Amino acid sequence: MFRKRPRSLREVASRVNNGEQDFDPAVLEFLDTFYTHPALREASISDRPELIDALRDAYLAAVAEHLARSYGLPIPDWTETQGNDLHRPFFAGGLESLKGILVAESPTAFRRRLLFISKNALSRPRMLEDIQEETAGITIAGSL
Repeated sequence: MFRKRPRSLREVASRVNNGEQDFDPAVLEFLDTFYTHPALREASISDRPELIDALRDAYLAAVAEHLARSYGLPIPDWTETQGNDLHRPFFAGGLESLKGILVAESPTAFRRRLLFISKNALSRPRMLEDIQEETAGITIAGSL
């Protein structure tokens, strides 16, 4: 087992392909790294990951594009050519009753790859630090 979180999407794919870590935990650990190391963000999504399978390749490309757009980073070129082989929609959660919600909430980077996830699927507790940094020094009306 690893002591360090994956520092890049490329490392996520490598760990999965080598049977060293399951996909979901590897992605969540990558997100923790991404959110807590702002200086490494661009590098962490810029390198093309190894191919895994159509679903996971699409997911990694969508993660890279979504994070780039959300944090004002350059969208990696590889996201336009990799991860576009999914031919049937994937709905997170697997419940028929969630499909409408997931279609409405799914970020564009995911929807265009036929991936339908919740709007907070990439949220992690470590994101709180980002929010605190962004709102530092801002006084909310009525809070005085």
